[in-house]
Amino acid sequence: MGGDEAALDIPEVEPVAISEDTMKDVTRILSSDAFEGRMPGTIGEEKTIALLTERFAAAGLKPGNGDSWLQEVPLIEITGKNFAPLTITNGDTDLVYDFGDEWVGVTYREDAKTTLANSELVFVGYGINAPERGWNDYESVDVKGKTVVILVNDPDWQTEGLDGPFGGKAMTYYGRWTYKYEEAARQGAAGALIVHDTAPASYGWNVVESSWSGAQAYAQRGDNAPPLTQMNGWVQKDVAREILQAAGQDLDALSEAAKQKGFEAVPLGMTASTSFESDFRSFTSNNIIGILPGSEAPDEYVLHTAHWDHLGRCTPAPDGDDICNGAVDNATGTAALVALAEAHAKAGPPRRSLVFLAVTAEESGLLGAYYYAANPVYPLDRTVGGINMDAFQVAGPAKDVTVVGPGKSQLDRFLDAALKADGRVATANPKPEAGYYYRSDHFAFAKEGVPMLYIDGGEDLVEGGRAAGAAVAADYTENRYHGPKDEYDPNWDWSGVMADLQLFYRIGRSMAMSTSWPNWNEGDEFRGVRDEACAASEAGC
Repeated sequence: MGGDEAALDIPEVEPVAISEDTMKDVTRILSSDAFEGRMPGTIGEEKTIALLTERFAAAGLKPGNGDSWLQEVPLIEITGKNFAPLTITNGDTDLVYDFGDEWVGVTYREDAKTTLANSELVFVGYGINAPERGWNDYESVDVKGKTVVILVNDPDWQTEGLDGPFGGKAMTYYGRWTYKYEEAARQGAAGALIVHDTAPASYGWNVVESSWSGAQAYAQRGDNAPPLTQMNGWVQKDVAREILQAAGQDLDALSEAAKQKGFEAVPLGMTASTSFESDFRSFTSNNIIGILPGSEAPDEYVLHTAHWDHLGRCTPAPDGDDICNGAVDNATGTAALVALAEAHAKAGPPRRSLVFLAVTAEESGLLGAYYYAANPVYPLDRTVGGINMDAFQVAGPAKDVTVVGPGKSQLDRFLDAALKADGRVATANPKPEAGYYYRSDHFAFAKEGVPMLYIDGGEDLVEGGRAAGAAVAADYTENRYHGPKDEYDPNWDWSGVMADLQLFYRIGRSMAMSTSWPNWNEGDEFRGVRDEACAASEAGC
């Protein structure tokens, strides 16, 4: 499988017309108030399904799951309410923090009431247990029934380069909040509180507050599901500083110590208490799948993925607007599935089949993508690779594209060829510390060994260069990302989006016309999974 890089078959692909009107129309409709923020299991999902199945069919696709466009994804929605403050008790003194402004928390358990009562607090540094790296922040402490306080990101996130025990400046999965809660639960903790810090988190408190309040969707748990904490949450950095100071500790000093291998967790001699109630709703959401069957190798598949969901109703803006419309994130990526499907269908079926997969519940932790990866409609050992599209940049054309996770697989060869044909260049992610490779739907497939590309819009804008691009990205993160003001704007400049779509068309078409099976590069964390899966397959990859 894969073979020598020099032997890769990378067919040339001519540019085609891709409809800007489709991009505008689908993005505008999906992000309208009528779709109520596209929360899974709501009227917004029903309207999204109706729109995408209609547009996929009109584009020339066939239903991607037998006779159906849909793959059911069983979920449960948990909505917290009546939150008590987070109370930290130090002897006879209580520190009291308000929900929303100073802390947020949720439960993943199906309990009508969650009560965290006098749970001992322990500072566990970055909360990492990585035997292969000789690192275990829990080695010196038993946290069963206790509440752990955890730093966000990896111990070496402030490193200038990419060398270090956890990839230097580039975040690994150990730096993601999902991992930290999972590990706290494996250690038997009752509660887990991550210290929010804008730089290593890569987003402000406003994003945390919007994302962690209101209804939360989760995958329904089976009988042999992993353990759970009672409560997972975040605290503001200043709150954490005050708590540690009351315990006679210094946040900065502890954070510095936690960067070193052999760091020992610090019991704080204080307890945490809070409570809240939860409402539950079991429901079925849906991945939406269309396929353009291949002409010669229809049982070999190239994926295009984007998540259709967003946050629904969320923390209101000052003007009272409480619909998180998700226009950029990710009505643009969803519209791109339709526009690319139209273009490929008009060009005629390529050699391999093209699958267009709009997944649900990305905002809840990539749940739709994980469900498909665990229950694939098309075998993963027959899936050549794919392209993920999440949040297009709508500030005009760029000279480059941003490659998230460059150097991981031989798909880079297809990207390089497409960039050369378009006269553009690739730029490595300017914020590797944000861990974007572990934050979108392609990661669910990568974990199962399927090579995936994740490409963002470039930041070297034709007008204004990198300074202008960085300013656009910062403005979006600070003022619109995961908030009510991520709304459709008729004055957006779509020229950069359309250039990126031309690039994605070339890559997808070339992969679908190729006879090669690109692999992960030697030494990549996903190479072994792919090799093992392909070796076990009768057909092979």
